[in-house]
Formats: sequence, structure tokens, C-alpha cells
Amino acid sequence: MRKNILKRKVNLRIKRKRRVRAKISGTSELVRVSIFKSNRAIYAQAIDDVNGVTLASVDGNKLGFKANKEGATQVAKVFAQTLKSKDLNKIVFDRNGYLYHGVVAAFAQSLRDNGITL
Repeated sequence: MRKNILKRKVNLRIKRKRRVRAKISGTSELVRVSIFKSNRAIYAQAIDDVNGVTLASVDGNKLGFKANKEGATQVAKVFAQTLKSKDLNKIVFDRNGYLYHGVVAAFAQSLRDNGITL
């Protein structure tokens, strides 16, 4: 029974992900920032969908931050510095099917606080 519940949760997230991705896309000027979170780590990447290229990425595991709000804030701070160094100040935020709540919201707010326009 536990596997069925997990499978249903994953399928619902994928449905939300497809619904969101149908509406947003990234270009070289306005990149798409996609976030992925697990129970242990937070990952994010800046993607140019027109050329199919990842322009920047960050791995919370390698930086030593946990997958909580404080960790998301710190990961976003590092990611904002990386984006600024590549002259990417405007982004489109892709929550990747996750609800805009908790860790995802903390990540986005920290990007805003560090000078990235969503």
C-alpha cells in the first residue's frame, strides 16, 4: 500500500510539472530556473530552452546544506551570485511541480532578496 501512495504522489507532481512547463520557457535573456528537492538535498539549474543548454547550476549537497528552509535560503544565495556573475538578472521560476510553499517559496524569496528578478 505504501508503494501505491508514493506512486500516486509522484504521478500527481509530474502532472503539475507538465501543466506548468506548457506555459513557461526559458531563453538566453530570460532563463528558466528549475528547482528539484529531495528529502536530503536541493538542486537548481538555469536553463536556456531555446538552445537546450544549462547555463548555471547549484547542488545543495556539495555545498553542505540540508533540504530545509534555511538550507534553501543559503543555496539560493550562492545560486544568485552565480547568476549575477553570468549577467542573468531576470529569470522565470519553474517550481517543477512542487507546491509554492515551504522550501520552494524560501528558495524563490531568497533569490529575490539577492537581486534576481522573478
